Amino acid sequence: MKRILSGNEAIAWGAWEAGVEVAAAYPGTPSTEILETFATLPDVYAEWATNEKVAMDVAIGAAYAGRRAMTCMKHVGLNVAADSFFYASMTGIEAGLVIVSADDPAMHSSQNEQDNRRYAKFARVPCLEPSDSQEAKEMVAAALDISEQFDTPVLLRITTRIAHTYSPVEVGERQKRPPKVEKFPRNFEKYVMLPVNARKRHPVLEERIQRLAEFAESFPYNRVELRDQELGIVTCGVSYQYAREVFPDASVLRLGMTYPVPRRLIADFAGKVRRLIVLEELDPFLEEEIRILGIPVEGKSIFPICGEFSPEVVRDAAIAAGLLPESERVVPPDPIKGDLPPRPPVLCPGCPHRGVFYVMKKFKLPVQGDIGCYTLGAMPPLSTIDFCGCMGAGIGVAHGADKAGGPERQIAVIGDSTFFHTGMPALLNVAYNRGKTITVIMDNRVTAMTGHQQNPGTGYTLQGERTVEVELEPLVRAMGIPNVRTVDAYDLKAVQEAFEEALAKEEPAVIITRRECALLPEARKRYLPLRVDRQKCIACWTCFRVGCPAIRRSDEIFEKNKRQKSDIDPLLCTGCEVCAQVCPQHAILFRSEVAPAPTPAGGQS
Repeated sequence: MKRILSGNEAIAWGAWEAGVEVAAAYPGTPSTEILETFATLPDVYAEWATNEKVAMDVAIGAAYAGRRAMTCMKHVGLNVAADSFFYASMTGIEAGLVIVSADDPAMHSSQNEQDNRRYAKFARVPCLEPSDSQEAKEMVAAALDISEQFDTPVLLRITTRIAHTYSPVEVGERQKRPPKVEKFPRNFEKYVMLPVNARKRHPVLEERIQRLAEFAESFPYNRVELRDQELGIVTCGVSYQYAREVFPDASVLRLGMTYPVPRRLIADFAGKVRRLIVLEELDPFLEEEIRILGIPVEGKSIFPICGEFSPEVVRDAAIAAGLLPESERVVPPDPIKGDLPPRPPVLCPGCPHRGVFYVMKKFKLPVQGDIGCYTLGAMPPLSTIDFCGCMGAGIGVAHGADKAGGPERQIAVIGDSTFFHTGMPALLNVAYNRGKTITVIMDNRVTAMTGHQQNPGTGYTLQGERTVEVELEPLVRAMGIPNVRTVDAYDLKAVQEAFEEALAKEEPAVIITRRECALLPEARKRYLPLRVDRQKCIACWTCFRVGCPAIRRSDEIFEKNKRQKSDIDPLLCTGCEVCAQVCPQHAILFRSEVAPAPTPAGGQS
């Protein structure tokens, strides 16, 4: 039976069909939908782990225990999990283990565009790369088979276009597989990585990669397509699709296993074409591997090393390099007449973070941010965040700046899910090392940025089971932070008082701003748009400083300053009342002053 599946959904189906029993991940675009899909399939266990390293360890443990396992993460998540990734390569496994890395060329939702094929070579782990959803499904099974045959984890690398592009996929039935071992193995030399054992395992790892290189010569997803032999293209992943579209007559070597590379296959292909080029996104990974073989090849001298490819990018680069004539250039039709206004990313209407940043900005102190929706506090008009690096870094950076002896107090901002991810060790470090950083935990009751996934603070697991609901305030106090206060994120007076109280003491403090994400169903039920009293509005535009998309300029002019009075878009406003609290003229009506919309005749509102 065929289904139209995204690459992420296809990977989930492939894991299920191939007998994966345990899967763990931390949500991160573009990988999130893999676990969300897998968790809905029968006879599996799936979990959101607190971070990618924990997810990796969970999957490794399941594989040690004889059950096929999978872990998934975005590319930077593998940085978090790298320690475990490397030890798993050293130890090997019992049952198959596939590690999905979703790279993000062009940084659609990431802080870098690292190429994780480098990790495969670094750890001596085979790397597979599908070119469409069908192959994404099939390569999960191939990865698990390789994993068991060669006693190794396998990296399945996809990119954003593979993850989120839909194509037809042939789906089948789940394979019933007995456990590889009945009990957890007691194998001291293989699994206990004391130096005395690790020294013995390293030669095993090196010998294994040589056997894998030989296996790569006949790997069925390494495919030669001979056509015009004037030009030969070595490619992989989604770049294969661009090669076929832009160079329909060229000969192509499509590599489904990009590490280790099939040396003889590449040399044989190179000998059959007059000019050899590599078409690959990001790093010149294959290009370098081919150069090591002593084969003349071009790649990044033609195609860009930064950003995401597209047929247009590949075609323009090929024309500039003389691979294609100028007549091949395609000018895409532009249906838009005139310039569109810029649309920078902003916090959603009713976002509970908005008012907190508005208050925070008043203190004019350095604010170290983190990865999450609240990172948008760096954008105008809030313009509050001064640093954002990676998950959990804000608290440590603030503490370092504090210990450097600057004259200003440091504020660190982190979300609830990110706090559970890597914020706790950093906060514990502040307490232990007698810092005085003020940490703001923005608790919006969900992992919002990646699409409303559960976390230890929500009370539910990935598979919808009720579980413990971690309370942040007692947890923070247990870490040695006595000055802790929880406030309603919508109550600007309480938020300001909490900051003033924290700043009055030369000791660490934590302010927990709590209010659910405005897009959650329970919040949506309470929507009640506010409105502006035009008689009171003097067009001071103070309300615009909160940066809410629902606030707009009206057609009515205030005569004294000749500026447009404010208005509120009822289709966007959630009724959070932040703007009403900041309006100096009390021209924005509070919810209690706004009459509910009338119920339509013959129906319910």
